[in-house]
Amino acid sequence: MTSSNDASSTLSQSGSPYVAKGSLKGRTILMSGGSRGIGLAIATRAARDGANIVLMAKTGDPHPKLEGTVFTAAEQLAAAGGQALPLVGDVRNDDDVAAAVAAAVERFGGIDVVVNNASAIDLSRTDAVDMKRYDLMQDINVRGTFLLSKLALPALRESGNGHILTLSPPLNLDPKWAGMHLAYTMAKYGMSLTTLGLAEELKNDDVSVNSLWPCTLIDTAAIRNMPGGRQMVQAARGPEIMADAAHAVLTSSGATGNFYTDEEVLRAAGVTDFAPYSLGAAEDRLVPDIFL
Repeated sequence: MTSSNDASSTLSQSGSPYVAKGSLKGRTILMSGGSRGIGLAIATRAARDGANIVLMAKTGDPHPKLEGTVFTAAEQLAAAGGQALPLVGDVRNDDDVAAAVAAAVERFGGIDVVVNNASAIDLSRTDAVDMKRYDLMQDINVRGTFLLSKLALPALRESGNGHILTLSPPLNLDPKWAGMHLAYTMAKYGMSLTTLGLAEELKNDDVSVNSLWPCTLIDTAAIRNMPGGRQMVQAARGPEIMADAAHAVLTSSGATGNFYTDEEVLRAAGVTDFAPYSLGAAEDRLVPDIFL
């Protein structure tokens, strides 16, 4: 559960403009979701440093529409240089979350970082949204984020340099975002309120609490499976930009209560050219993400 600077951490990933100044070597990360997409990219970047990663995700068996399981993700993390503990579990289930926290402590001696990655999306307007989907978003996004953070708090305090990172947007109260997709906006802002509240609550506990959000659309299976998604992601960036930004946040210390964007974090880390993260579209043709 120790943090260290490692000479290898100063080397950027092939093709990435980000040059790390710190390392996650030996740190233990507990992540909700992470079997694919942004979560897996963040976990893989940490694994390259030699981090310990506990993945709790629902996908234990292959999904008919989505690539990857928690077990194939763990294999990828081990191949990248980390230690991985795959757990099949649902962030909506209290017992599953408690078991994941206990397993992380038992296997690796503690928890240094919690990444609230699991999230459900439905951009339907109010009259069209199915209430089961509404409940799903509230349960995974808001309750799941709160629950995982809550149950990990004792271990995070023991870390001495704990960190909670939640993939949620800045609290932008422009009515535009509530009016476009109210159900989803409430669910994502609930995650962000958890960041705001916990940062204040834990400010004297050596636990940093921050949120991270992409400036542009990110190519993920969730986006590709939406109507028109395969066309949308042609003007997206790859999830590696979020992985590098998360790495920069998690290897810093002291900052708390921030709602970072990926570009903001990486500019502060010295990145000036974001084109390598694009899937091919010109920078001025990338699709901006919502809530910004």
